[in-house]
Amino acid sequence: MGSTYGKIFKIATFGESHGVGIGVVIEGCPAGVTFDTDFIQSELTRRKPGQSRITTQRKEADEFEVLSGVFEGKTTGTPIALIIRNEDQRSKDYSHIAAQFRPSHADYTYQVKYGVRDYRGGGRSSARETAARVAAGALAKLLLAELGVNVQAYVSQVGAMKLEKSYDELDLTETENNAVRCPDPVMAQQMFDYIDSVRKLGDSVGGVVNCVIKGTPAGWGEPVFDKLHAELGKAMLSINAVKGFEYGSGFEGVTLLGSQHNDAFYIDDNEKVHTRTNHSGGIQGGISNGEDIYFKVAFKPVATIMQDQESIDQHGDVAIVQGKGRHDPCVVPRAVPIVEAMAALVLADFYLRNKSSRV
Repeated sequence: MGSTYGKIFKIATFGESHGVGIGVVIEGCPAGVTFDTDFIQSELTRRKPGQSRITTQRKEADEFEVLSGVFEGKTTGTPIALIIRNEDQRSKDYSHIAAQFRPSHADYTYQVKYGVRDYRGGGRSSARETAARVAAGALAKLLLAELGVNVQAYVSQVGAMKLEKSYDELDLTETENNAVRCPDPVMAQQMFDYIDSVRKLGDSVGGVVNCVIKGTPAGWGEPVFDKLHAELGKAMLSINAVKGFEYGSGFEGVTLLGSQHNDAFYIDDNEKVHTRTNHSGGIQGGISNGEDIYFKVAFKPVATIMQDQESIDQHGDVAIVQGKGRHDPCVVPRAVPIVEAMAALVLADFYLRNKSSRV
């Protein structure tokens, strides 16, 4: 099972939604990185369930334990093992679908692939696994912060409600000031009310998370198959419920002519190379060029809804799947720290890989 990611800064996550816990082993993190437990916990708190009435009401503190790799507040260069114990499982909520295939879930595909599946919350396919990624990503953020690299994500769209402003027109410090994590307070309230109305109907809605990375120096990334944007795309598409990824000008770039789309270089007053526009999204030839890296990630509506749906069971008979349990009506507010974590893991890995690119 593909539970590992990275070439040098590598992670391997483990655990299931209704098991003892979930966790991650981080290998390749340099020695001497400050292991800020308060920061790592704050990142997990941003992702944890039960934050507001528009998120799942499962109550998990998501407090982590360090099993290895840290001594006197610093990383030692050896594998770092973290575990987050599950505290509020309600496995009985899933007993009624033990033999049924829920629409748009991984039940059927896991059954076909492995011949067995953990029906309790989806087991390994549950988005609860992403808590382990956030813990590892928080450490990657700490490493990047020492290099002056900052990763910031925010909600830009819920359903058809869309922010029309670009990231440089928004005050991103407002992102954490509301439950939706949208940096526009007025739009955030409208999004909250809409998600809440969808929740009351027993339904769900999708959305978009934008991310901007500032401070990445030129030269990170690899040519051909390991392009920086390709790895960011892979990282984002590995997140549960993600249906789309675009960076830079993305699909809108096709409406421009080459003369409009090209990013012209110039030297600023500090004799540094910049581009006058940034349609490239900070990446050219798969390698960072020193400008802001920005991208969007599209999330589908959550597959579990509180409505009856027709499906089939393991015997091929028609079955009515009843919506039960505690689930998010919209995943994007809690997906913001997950997007940041995966982006940070990609950049931390490329930072270390880049150190071997030249003498």
